[in-house]
Amino acid sequence: MARSKRESGPFMRWVRRHSPSREELAQNRFIKPFAGRVMHSYLWRFNRRSVPRGAALGMIVGIFVMIPGLQIIVSALLALPFRANIPVAAAATFTSNPITTPFILGGALIAGNQIFRLDADASHALMLYEQKAGPSEWLAWLATDAAPALLGGLLVIAIVSAVIAYLAADWFWRYRVGRRWRRRNLNNEEGRLN
Repeated sequence: MARSKRESGPFMRWVRRHSPSREELAQNRFIKPFAGRVMHSYLWRFNRRSVPRGAALGMIVGIFVMIPGLQIIVSALLALPFRANIPVAAAATFTSNPITTPFILGGALIAGNQIFRLDADASHALMLYEQKAGPSEWLAWLATDAAPALLGGLLVIAIVSAVIAYLAADWFWRYRVGRRWRRRNLNNEEGRLN
């Protein structure tokens, strides 16, 4: 047991601890109709292709969807056509959480304004929040350039984050496998010398 924990590493233990289990997903009422496909073993294996795909997919869903609970379901369903690792995709959705969401939304508004040359006023949103504005006032603000800037910015941030997550997961996977091979070769050399 201790050997498998050491081999899996802290990141993989964190992913397993914070991701839903296969059984939990199978019992979800939204996934039950797809349970046969979602429970397929290749979606739950950790390999060099599925882990980076899961990380990228989870980043896109986590940043663009931003509805807790729904993020995991959407990432699990989108993992099917992309053959991505479901636990990694589900764990990557946690990048948007109550602490990071204001920063993501602010960055999306700024990015949307800059990239698409829109003029959404972020200070107006802050004022609406401080005044505890009602839904009609928020919708009026979104009817301006705010909605296109926000959605466009979220899309850009989600895509850039997904590319970075894919490359980081791929690099980490190659580094980890390379380190294991070097360690195995050293052990084999030592065994032959003894």
